[in-house]
Amino acid sequence: MAHDPTHRFAVAPMMDYTDQHCRMLFRLISRRTRLYTEMVTAAAIVHSKDPSRFLAFDPVEEPLTLQLGGGDPALLAKAARIAQAAGYRNLNLNVGCPSDRVTVGRFGACLMAEPEVVADAVKAMADATGLPVTVKNRLGIDDQDTGPDLDRFITIVRAAGCDTFVVHARKAWLKGLSPKENREIPPLDYARVRTLKRHFPDLSIVLNGGLTTLDAVAAVLDAAAPDPLDGVMLGRAAMDNPYMLAQVDGRFFGDADAAPERADVVTRYTAYADVAVRRGARLPLVVRPMVGLFRGCPGARAWRQLVTRVAQGESGLASLEPLAVRLASTEALAA
Repeated sequence: MAHDPTHRFAVAPMMDYTDQHCRMLFRLISRRTRLYTEMVTAAAIVHSKDPSRFLAFDPVEEPLTLQLGGGDPALLAKAARIAQAAGYRNLNLNVGCPSDRVTVGRFGACLMAEPEVVADAVKAMADATGLPVTVKNRLGIDDQDTGPDLDRFITIVRAAGCDTFVVHARKAWLKGLSPKENREIPPLDYARVRTLKRHFPDLSIVLNGGLTTLDAVAAVLDAAAPDPLDGVMLGRAAMDNPYMLAQVDGRFFGDADAAPERADVVTRYTAYADVAVRRGARLPLVVRPMVGLFRGCPGARAWRQLVTRVAQGESGLASLEPLAVRLASTEALAA
């Protein structure tokens, strides 16, 4: 089975963050990173009078994956068809979110206990659209065994046609831990994910969880390492420091083009932001992704303060560009 190289590096779906504005900024920094939408429930799409409010995207965001939440295969199939009509070409089923809300709705991580339901959902979505359907899952939940139970889950879902699994290398404790605690407290087990790849060499296995640097990503993808994995997904590291993505295209995809300068990213993004705001987007949400753009640079604090003032309407978008040029020049001199 040929592995899809576009899954080699991705930014994770993050609720209340990876909206279209965030994705547009990421895309201006990296052309090759696979982006994900926030999780959208199948019910929200199917029952909405205006699904575009959940599904709007610009083709420039590709490669892009829509992450769906739900446990009803028929409803997921309907949502998948609507998403396909909206232009999506890659779907992902959330089987990893540990929040109480999704557990009550019988989707997310609780579906780790029902691999047959996940398999039916994957097959229903793929049959309805012909699109590739991937799965994002945990190592297990609560008292599940992360050995045979996880292998059984993968075996059953694989038989339904799923060939790519994004594995958050932690268990999810649905009883006793909050969603935030579930991102931090259950221990990471990268070795188990590597073992999964050894057990299922024909599958694309993408590692998620705990990775914060591109050096760590390189170690995971190193072809000379034991059981190298097929891809990596970063989450909050990219949110906090979006410009780290500037190295991704050259380092992990072999692109020879020079990375964009931060000042150029700001110029292009403010042009996008101006149009978005004129069309009714909320200014604080539009500028929010830029907060960490100069993280680690001299003057980063001044940048954050200015972005905050712009978000509050105390300064205009045009004020961002002169400071970006000055900070970028300072960074170049420091280098």
